[in-house]
Order: sequence, then C-alpha cells, then structure tokens
Amino acid sequence: MNDNITILGVGNTIYTDDGVGIRVVERLEKEYDFPDNVLVVDGGVLGINLLGVISNAGRLIVVDTVLNHGKPGDIHRLEHHEIPNRILAKNSLHQVDLIEALTLCNALDHVPQTTIIGVEPKDLTSLGEQLTPEIAAKVDDLIHKTLEELVRLGGTYAAKCQG
Repeated sequence: MNDNITILGVGNTIYTDDGVGIRVVERLEKEYDFPDNVLVVDGGVLGINLLGVISNAGRLIVVDTVLNHGKPGDIHRLEHHEIPNRILAKNSLHQVDLIEALTLCNALDHVPQTTIIGVEPKDLTSLGEQLTPEIAAKVDDLIHKTLEELVRLGGTYAAKCQG
C-alpha cells in the first residue's frame, strides 16, 4: 500500500465559511513540519483538476465544510464509505467535483482511503473573505482533528519553532 498521506483543504475563500478548509491547510503549513510522505495541499475549488493529487495519495484527509443537519460549528468526521451520500447533498461545485475526482480514481483502480474532517457552516453564500465568528472559533479544533487523523493513519508531524 502507498504510505503517502495527503491533507487536502478545499473550498472557496470568497464565500465566508466555505473557505474553512483552505484556512486550516494554511495554518498547517505555517505552524507544522511534515515528513516527505505527508503532502499538505490547498485544493481551493480545483475539484476535478485535483485528480493527480488525489490519485497519488495512499490516504486522503479532506478538510471542508459539511452539511450534516447539525448546528453551525459542529465538527464531523466522515469515513470513506459515508462520503458520497453526505456531500452530494451539498450545493457546492467543488464538492461535486471532488466526488467526480474520487470516482475517476476508481476508474484508474486507485481510490485512496478517504476521510473528511468537516465543520457545519453558518454561511456559504455571502461574499466575504472572513469566516463567520462561529466557524473561525472552530479552526483550532479542525487542525487538532486533522492532526489526530494523520497520526491515526500512521503519519507524523512536528510543530515549527516559533522564533
């Protein structure tokens, strides 16, 4: 099995909470060092164009918003088999493209074991580069959950020296 682990943040930073996945990977890149087998990627809204990144991953951790009938700020962890049913209900082009990219990987006989670490958004439609206060308050929790998932998959990380 491919021991590469990819942490992929997706979303659109101009639609308030939709940018939370990007904000998480920005912080991960700024605050942590990862070994060569761990790739941290700002996937933005690239969707289907992420096929190369996704197909090279042995394990994939996606950080994004997830509509799961909860209240804003609820954190969700979706396992590989739960993903299509849960995120296809989301009205977001990057989510649909993500599913299409995973489906194309299946056609290539390589779908990485995928987990989504997500937060229930408050606002996905207002134009604005700032997360809502409820979601901004959950970024540290999302980082913690993402690093926890990385370790669960056998990956490692180290905090960068702040100086």
